[in-house]
Amino acid sequence: MLRSVKGLKDILPQQTPQWQHIETVARTLATQYGFSEIRIPIFEFTELYARSIGGTTDIVEKEMYTFLDRDGSSLTLRPEGTAGVVRAVLEHKLLDSPTTRKLFYLGPMFRHERPQAGRYRQFHQFGVEALGIDHPLIDVEVMALLCQFFSSLGLEDLTLHINSIGTLNDREVYIHKLKEFLSPILKTLCGNCQRRHSTNPLRILDCKVPVCQETTQQTPILIDYLSDNSRTHFQAVLDGLSALDIAYTINHRLVRGLDYYSRTTFEITSPHLGAQSTIGAGGRYDSLFQVLHGPSTPAIGFAVGLERVTLLLAEDQTTKKSPLFFVAGFGDTGKPKAFTLLYKIRQAGMRADTDHKGNTLKALLRSADKLGADYSIIVGDNEADSNTAILRNMQTKVQEIVNLEEITQRIQKK
Repeated sequence: MLRSVKGLKDILPQQTPQWQHIETVARTLATQYGFSEIRIPIFEFTELYARSIGGTTDIVEKEMYTFLDRDGSSLTLRPEGTAGVVRAVLEHKLLDSPTTRKLFYLGPMFRHERPQAGRYRQFHQFGVEALGIDHPLIDVEVMALLCQFFSSLGLEDLTLHINSIGTLNDREVYIHKLKEFLSPILKTLCGNCQRRHSTNPLRILDCKVPVCQETTQQTPILIDYLSDNSRTHFQAVLDGLSALDIAYTINHRLVRGLDYYSRTTFEITSPHLGAQSTIGAGGRYDSLFQVLHGPSTPAIGFAVGLERVTLLLAEDQTTKKSPLFFVAGFGDTGKPKAFTLLYKIRQAGMRADTDHKGNTLKALLRSADKLGADYSIIVGDNEADSNTAILRNMQTKVQEIVNLEEITQRIQKK
């Protein structure tokens, strides 16, 4: 028997209502906050990710699905959404219009990493990007949207972690002090952290290996090295969160390792997911447009891993479906009339189904039960001759006779 590729997961029919609910909440809230949807390609030229994410990162070096096109071009399945959005914004000059400076996306991403709970090689993200706005209140707005997304899904016990990593100049001063502190204890750190000491020392603060976290507890704090402008911006963000009664925790170890990130960085964690507790994260990336040969453009965004959200969302925490009407038609005249009625019910915007193979009332009602129908509409030869139908409540078993011409209007009230 053929099976799916390791690290990929089918989303089965009994799971899709939950996914549809999550996606509906995401689209509704993003639209309420003034964001417009953008749909970017599944793959891009590899150069886009090598430039934006960085050639020395684990994503580019180890995790990307890269392949050659027939013309020899190197293409990559998208490992994240921000780079593709920025490319599209530059290519289509979306910055020229204020209505296309706040964008959101939903869709699959691809990374070749070790599969684990809520993390797959094809995974789905909901993300937003606010472009061309430097004011600290847009940082607050983006975090407020993220928090409201989770609260609208009924998720609890979440923590908003926030930090400021300042500007590139701020970090240059800090990194010098950080490397000085780490040099004497470097051999006690994991292999990844020893490598990062020379390539990306900030990422050492983000290491999840317990011995590294313990050993680096007393590292200098980045906030202490912020410039006046960065410090003022960060305080305005904190004040804005407080004004909205959004609780937060300043996390000095929350960093982003790439040069184009700046100032505000944040993530939301859950205590119910073990070590991999982050379910949404984001921050400012004020230099990314320049990295991709665009104009200097401030920007901030976030991404949410939807597989991780489904682990926290109870199966019954979905929007209630409209009633399902099962049309049970049998007999030489009853079955054709029932099929016409089925079409009219669907035309009226209601959910309706049948079993074309069922030829007896007993078999048809059994099918209605299996489908979880709320009501059955029974049309046999006798009903067809009298232009009526029997409306049966599948829970209470109460039945009533209804004129076929009136039944669509009657059931719309159910």
